[in-house]
Amino acid sequence: MALAGMVLCAGLGTRLHPLTTLLPKPAVPVCNVPLIRLALGLLAGAGIRRAVVNVHHHPEAMAAAAGRAAAELGMELAVSREPVIAGTGGALREAAALLDGAEAVVVLNGDVLFDVDLGSVLSAHRATGALATMALLPMPAGAGYASVEIDEGGRVRRIAGRFGPGGGGLTAWHFPGLSVVDPGLPGLVPGRPFACDIHRDVYPPLLARGLVRGLPVHGAWRDLGTPAAYLAANLDVAAGRLGLARFGLPPPPRLAATARVDAAARVGPEAVVGEGCVVPAGARVDRAVLWPGTRLAEGEVLRDAVAAGELRVAAGGAADTGSAR
Repeated sequence: MALAGMVLCAGLGTRLHPLTTLLPKPAVPVCNVPLIRLALGLLAGAGIRRAVVNVHHHPEAMAAAAGRAAAELGMELAVSREPVIAGTGGALREAAALLDGAEAVVVLNGDVLFDVDLGSVLSAHRATGALATMALLPMPAGAGYASVEIDEGGRVRRIAGRFGPGGGGLTAWHFPGLSVVDPGLPGLVPGRPFACDIHRDVYPPLLARGLVRGLPVHGAWRDLGTPAAYLAANLDVAAGRLGLARFGLPPPPRLAATARVDAAARVGPEAVVGEGCVVPAGARVDRAVLWPGTRLAEGEVLRDAVAAGELRVAAGGAADTGSAR
């Protein structure tokens, strides 16, 4: 039996608003590459040839972006449509028929960029016999993410400080949005509530039985949930601080080949200019991202911001990042 992947793409992307009025978050460009292409590329790099994406917000645009990415990678893709958002657990329940026959399912959040050795996570999952294995990273400094606490044997004992039996001698970690689950897990997801959270509604009764494992891993991780985090991730990729080899892509150019930059304009070293963009005379771009097809006005100054068509979105402030090397 083959492996399958499921990329969670149904969220509303409220933290990245108003950019997500144009595209669903997993379809936004990272150095001209849709984020969903990176997620599917990570799966393909581990030998996974079959994937499911769930869609709700801008469903047709999300399905189309995923379809193009899967075709580029030679992957089989199925779309699970959620007229009502089913949550992280409900998504597996609703997609169960599309995942049928898989020996294990890699579940990946569609709004993160995670450079991790997925093959090692799969090997660890097979070795433990757990129903679910959660990849874990050290908690990013100053971040407010809910923690996942594991014991010395790697068993998850508590999530978000209140779900699970707990116990002594636990260490707290950050869950970056990647797990491997056995094919029987979707059958354990309750039908009610319909919008079902896997950590709150599915895992707690399994924790006391040691059936959910946590695996500390090494890898660079970026949450693209806010404009500041989205800008920082683009700049990290453009500068080579976060490589794309794991996703089957070469280093991307900062300035797309079809972009037009006037000789009297200035594009700083920390900027990403997309395909078909126009930067006219007198315009200044620094610490900014221009989505494909965006045209700036003459003399326009874009700094610490994202430009997407007519939208200009401030992207200053702190960005949540995480890595373990």
